[in-house]
Amino acid sequence: MAIYKELHSKGLNIIGVSLDKEAGAWKEAIAKDGLTWTHVSNLKFWDEPIAKQYGVESIPATFLLDASGKVVAQNLTGPELKAKIVELLSK
Repeated sequence: MAIYKELHSKGLNIIGVSLDKEAGAWKEAIAKDGLTWTHVSNLKFWDEPIAKQYGVESIPATFLLDASGKVVAQNLTGPELKAKIVELLSK
C-alpha cells in the first residue's frame, strides 16, 4: 500500500485483521502482496473477536485510531483516507 510506504516514517502504523479461515492461504496472500505491516487473525472468519468488537459487517473495513486508541474515523478510502491520516499525523 503506497500510503503506508509514504507515511510510515511519519508515524503511520497499520494492523491488518484477517477474517480468513485457513492459515496457509492467509500467509501466502500477505507474502504475495508484499504487506510489511503487522497482521493478526484468529482464523475464525466472521467469528473473529476483533471484527465483532469493532462491529465489522462487511470487508474491507478501515478504522483510524488516534494515539490513545480512540476510533476517530472509519471506512474512509482513497484521498479522504490519506487526508485524514495526514491530518492526524500533524497533531
